[in-house]
Amino acid sequence: MRDVLHRFRCVIMAILAIAALGGCATSVMAPPTERRAPAPGVEPEGLARALYDQLHRWRGTQYQLGGLGRNGIDCSGLTYVVYRDLFGRQLPRTTDAQVGVGRPVERSALAPGDLVFFKTGTFQRHVGIYVSDDMFLHASQSSGVRLSSLASDYWRDRYWKARRVPVDQAGI
Repeated sequence: MRDVLHRFRCVIMAILAIAALGGCATSVMAPPTERRAPAPGVEPEGLARALYDQLHRWRGTQYQLGGLGRNGIDCSGLTYVVYRDLFGRQLPRTTDAQVGVGRPVERSALAPGDLVFFKTGTFQRHVGIYVSDDMFLHASQSSGVRLSSLASDYWRDRYWKARRVPVDQAGI
């Protein structure tokens, strides 16, 4: 009987671990940050430049489930921090919650700053931020924070949807 209970606990722990990975992050509260003054009238090119600046700021940061800093960050943590710091906008912390923010955007109408979502497994979702020219910023499990192409075989086959979140372009 004791052996059966032990196996049951192991199975439950494995299921919980897989479920936690499904949304790219656990429900972790992020530390507060200062808000920057708005800068109205920023053109899409300026927004794309600001997102490329974020790439340079975060490049080299490794993927860490639940992470929110330079020591490690996950996909929804990166979108959370970039939106917070660049736009002064508080997104939900997890991919599953971020997919409900803003309004839907057609793939052909993507603009800098749009959130792009992918189905990377049966229960796994991934999120990034569209930059320009079919490129998006994200935290990859295999290579950390990077820029990837929506047109690559991998991402094209897993593309799910996009959302446009109203922003005040505070940090640009």
